[in-house]
Amino acid sequence: MAVMRVNPTRMELTRLKNRLQVAVRGHKLLKDKRDEMMRRFIDLIKRNKELRERVEQKLTLAFKDFLMARAVMSSEVLEEAIMFPTRRVEIKPSIGNIMGVTVPVIEYKEVTDRELSPYPYSFAATSAELDGAIAAFSDILPLMVELAQIEKTCQMLADEIEKTRRRVNALEYVVIPQLKETIRYITMKLDENERGNRTRLMKVKDMLEKKDATI
Repeated sequence: MAVMRVNPTRMELTRLKNRLQVAVRGHKLLKDKRDEMMRRFIDLIKRNKELRERVEQKLTLAFKDFLMARAVMSSEVLEEAIMFPTRRVEIKPSIGNIMGVTVPVIEYKEVTDRELSPYPYSFAATSAELDGAIAAFSDILPLMVELAQIEKTCQMLADEIEKTRRRVNALEYVVIPQLKETIRYITMKLDENERGNRTRLMKVKDMLEKKDATI
């Protein structure tokens, strides 16, 4: 590991030791943050997988019913039946926070009139398959909203985990070893200078003692 370009002084040694303490503390905090984000990411991935499977399964059944309805009903009657829905959906987006990461939060709310039927058509002119399709699509919508929220959250967490991983690696394999190596280098230089000064003082002392002996 290359030594940093610094002056081998005691002041610089103290400064580098303080930097090393901060780097070690920062490395631990970032590592803990990365591990916690990974734990939450794995939980979200499991939930995402479960939701996606449910949505795909329900969509398959809903489209099957819808295709059956189209097969037994004319296009005009089908379009007229679903033209004016009796239910309304409100989606309120907001912002959440996971370990310092800003993530989307989507609140889903269905607004209905209890006096109105959830089916916006007369049962006399439509097929039972259309009823099943409408009911299935209604059940799927909140799941799809939650799935979109979780998938976006997973994406943002994955990006932040990668950034944190790079910072942890930079501290662990570059910054901290470089600081330790530089501290070791300065310590050796100071010890070497101290030994040199001690040797010179001993020589001066010997010279003075010899001078005093000859007088």
